[in-house]
Amino acid sequence: MMPELGFDDVVQPAWNVSPRVRALVTTRNGGVSEPPFGRWHDGADHSGGLNLGMKAGDDPAAVAVNRARLLQLTGAGEAAWLEQIHGAGIVRAEDALAHAQATGTPMRADASVTDRPGTLCVVMIADCMPVLLCDEAGSAVGAAHAGWRGLAAGIVEQTAQRVAELAGVDAASLHAYLGPAIGPDAFEVGADVRDAFMNGVDLAQRDATSNAFIAHPHNAGKYLADLPALARLRLQQIGVTKIVGGDLCTVTQRERFYSYRRDRETGRMAALIWIDEQA
Repeated sequence: MMPELGFDDVVQPAWNVSPRVRALVTTRNGGVSEPPFGRWHDGADHSGGLNLGMKAGDDPAAVAVNRARLLQLTGAGEAAWLEQIHGAGIVRAEDALAHAQATGTPMRADASVTDRPGTLCVVMIADCMPVLLCDEAGSAVGAAHAGWRGLAAGIVEQTAQRVAELAGVDAASLHAYLGPAIGPDAFEVGADVRDAFMNGVDLAQRDATSNAFIAHPHNAGKYLADLPALARLRLQQIGVTKIVGGDLCTVTQRERFYSYRRDRETGRMAALIWIDEQA
């Protein structure tokens, strides 16, 4: 029997918020999936992966066990799983749960928010950046799936505004956590990606946005993009300055994280945030 999922297997934000706010990001460890969705280490046994993606090609029974382990670790109710489409759609987590229960299918969106204790906002990742948001008192929380398309479309700042509205606070007072994602030394993009950000930015942030794209030293016409820096700029534009994280790379840390860009056939991790019913 595989060891149960524990808090040593996940990443938790180092932020100064109410204990009512609970948040974590899973890694590739602590589940029951077999290779290529298993753990990665130097030993012979690469089983025990915590793939949470139903459409990754893994055994659905293994994914179901992995998801059950995750819910058991949180001690909360059902998670509001989404069908992520790399857009800027935001839903209430309780609406996503109701939709899944009524139809058997997840809602199509890339972020969810809630002010209901015990309801898990969750996004899946395998290189795209998860951004977790809350007010300091833990009145409302949100989770956004921020690949470059969603980020350029404004999903991070729009999710922050929705959390602020639910909490009854100004967006500038929110806390944000930037979770594991493809790092600036690994995220090679074309000029179209750079243009998507440069064309949508105001004059005050134009230089900082440009600085988040470094000309690739070995591939003419390509850039290395700094996804965490771009997310920080988007948040700072609406006054959010309490931002932590953004320093964990899914591509280079193979023993900890799944990475679609690195492996193609790979699992999915999850970033979750919720309000503790007991706190």
